[in-house]
Amino acid sequence: MSQQARAVATRAQIVLGAAETFEKQGYVGASVGTIIENAGLTKGALYFHFRSKDELARHIVAEQHAISIASVEAIGREQASAIEQIVMLCHEMARQIVHDPIVRAGIRITLELSADEQGPTDPYLDWINTCEQLARRAIAQGDLKSDIDPPRFARFVIGAFTGVQTVSQVLAHRTDLEQRVDDMWMFLLPGIMPTGRHPDIERIRKARSVGAPGVGAGQVAARR
Repeated sequence: MSQQARAVATRAQIVLGAAETFEKQGYVGASVGTIIENAGLTKGALYFHFRSKDELARHIVAEQHAISIASVEAIGREQASAIEQIVMLCHEMARQIVHDPIVRAGIRITLELSADEQGPTDPYLDWINTCEQLARRAIAQGDLKSDIDPPRFARFVIGAFTGVQTVSQVLAHRTDLEQRVDDMWMFLLPGIMPTGRHPDIERIRKARSVGAPGVGAGQVAARR
């Protein structure tokens, strides 16, 4: 293995160890010592790649953001209606939360830092903006009621998803998250779609992305 390849692998190992630590202990509770222990590396290796715990935490949030953007771009290439793509985005985010420690850690760090107004807002704002654009297209395609306000709708959908995944974490450690997201759309779609499109609800509820990348810590870190 070349020196550059070893450096990339070490960086990915640090990020994964840190993500697992932040996910379990939070930003405040996580210590550099625990991160080093979970990563299985030395303090020197960590500080060679990251100057501080704060820099490492913000790097993880940035990776979570990159994973989300990659999914948005992939779903945007799907041969699907705009309303189906909104449903796909929610289910893809749920899948990432369940399977990717980077995503789980990024969410926890963001929420924790937001308590004192230091939290990054880009991941949420980008997701809201994407949902708003899709909502405008869905109205034009006749799949959303014409009197729905896209910005308010987008904030509501992202807020609803955030609440669903939080309750799923508290009550079931997210083991039922996929089902709860499906429940969310089962209740929402009849109220937001024109009556004439109701026969399509079952098909839209089942919309899932086939092209969204399963990006994990090593894959994202390797691109840095």
